[in-house]
Amino acid sequence: MRKFFTSESVTEGHPDKVCDKIADSILDELLKQDPFARSAVECCAAYNTLFITGEVSGNCTVDYGQIARRVIREIGYDFGEFAYDTCRVIETVHGQSQDIALGVNNSKEKKAGGSEKDLLGAGDQGMMFGYACRETAELMPLPIMLSHKLAAKLTALRKEGMLSYLRPDGKTQITVEYEGKTPVRVDTVVVSSQHKEEVSQEQIASDLKKRLIDAVIPAHLLDENTKYFINPTGKFVIGGPEGDSGLTGRKIVVDTYGGRCPHGGGSFAGKDCTKVDRSATYMARYICKNMVAAGLADEMELQVAYAIGVARPVSVFVDTFGSGKLSDDRLAEIVVKEFDLRPSAIIETLQLRRPVFGNTSAYGHFGREAFVWEQTDRAESLKKYL
Repeated sequence: MRKFFTSESVTEGHPDKVCDKIADSILDELLKQDPFARSAVECCAAYNTLFITGEVSGNCTVDYGQIARRVIREIGYDFGEFAYDTCRVIETVHGQSQDIALGVNNSKEKKAGGSEKDLLGAGDQGMMFGYACRETAELMPLPIMLSHKLAAKLTALRKEGMLSYLRPDGKTQITVEYEGKTPVRVDTVVVSSQHKEEVSQEQIASDLKKRLIDAVIPAHLLDENTKYFINPTGKFVIGGPEGDSGLTGRKIVVDTYGGRCPHGGGSFAGKDCTKVDRSATYMARYICKNMVAAGLADEMELQVAYAIGVARPVSVFVDTFGSGKLSDDRLAEIVVKEFDLRPSAIIETLQLRRPVFGNTSAYGHFGREAFVWEQTDRAESLKKYL
């Protein structure tokens, strides 16, 4: 049976991603000064104004506005109403709530006499999901990986001067046709890129087809029936926050699996590692990737859930969609046995007190080998369960 699945990505100049990048760059600066700093920073960008708000605690002195302007300049907004040197920046950042800190700093288990690994309680309640499959070398779904690669290449073409008329804002979207669970072709490619006024749509379409699409998507996935929509509105001069408002954490499906896996709803950007919205989602991906790499399943979805102030998850759920070499219940038991899901252990395993988060803000948190949670260092040892 043939079916179609679509995923999208956006460039770092997309207004939501501008906000994500600023929030995570502030987090990185906090961690450089104090690896144990707490952060829940959010941004909103609209027209000529950036609003920075949230909670920060730690032994740090940070100029939020300066970081924001640096990021906006690096992204490429040195023109228009949201130019880095002329936009208005409003800051309202305060310390972390003592009520939240009470449970995070000293978990329920630690209060009952637990070990040091029990010290940190989850920073909030909620459920987090991980996923891996065999569609790509990255063990990610093909539609989101192609969308991310198109978005990253679109930015590279601009920043490297190969297509100097491009501007920072952009979106990509891929529809893949499947035969059963096997991807067989790319059915539709959508690319929208901000550009300078003087360039023609014909030139944009020609350049992006040749230098972007054909350079990124493997030729065997394209055929005479593949449909292309390049700047389908016909004009995209006004972009970024000047054209549409941006908000931290609004691209959570872009950040993860492109819709192939459920999402617990919590965003990542601007949050330190005590927030399980971020750290436990990274851990869930790490577990799924290693389990699939070990051959325990061809596809795996993992849900973990937490209560605020409690170190251990309240539930662990596995679904391999019939591809598991063992039962899903047995695989869930293996997850609990082999992987420590307490926040302190997750932070230690994935090295989450380092300032690495600014690089996560665009082109996906998963499927990029630069991150610790993408390593498959546990796969070999997990093969014993086969």
